[in-house]
Amino acid sequence: MESSIPISFLNDFLFCPRSIYFHNLYGAFDVSVYHHRPQTEGRIRHRNIDVQRYSSSKRYLQGLSVASASLGICGKIDILDTETATLIERKTKIRHIYDGYLFQVYAQYFCLTEMGHDVRRIALHSLADNVRREIPLPDDGWEKKMRELIGAIRTFDPNTQGFTQNPEKCRACIYANLCDSSAV
Repeated sequence: MESSIPISFLNDFLFCPRSIYFHNLYGAFDVSVYHHRPQTEGRIRHRNIDVQRYSSSKRYLQGLSVASASLGICGKIDILDTETATLIERKTKIRHIYDGYLFQVYAQYFCLTEMGHDVRRIALHSLADNVRREIPLPDDGWEKKMRELIGAIRTFDPNTQGFTQNPEKCRACIYANLCDSSAV
């Protein structure tokens, strides 16, 4: 039986397929060893969700663990407003809605619905400027795309499979110093 893939790997893999490999290398180390300022700020901003202090209202499910047996993924959501049936994913600063953000929040959606939760709306919330962007619910093609991405993650071998470098991403990568293919 294959173990579940963390939902966070979907976004990471799309950023750079090798990042998951390097993340696992650092797994035993304290994050202060390899996190840069943006990752540290993100962890600090996320703390209220982790300790369920976003709100004391019972309408908000915060930091809920979710899983999908059919997709083989697991993770945590930020917020599910049960009154409005809105899944909310919070990011430090959203300048652009990347594919990785969509895969991440749609994976959460699939997990929640498989677990029996009602989700009628999805929003990405940018904390730095307090802007909330509603995104459409996934259409029928998204589950197929999700399965393809999960399959690519399961079969990726960083030693044999090449990838196209993106110098912009390499400059922002916290693992660039470990990567022999980094464009930095």
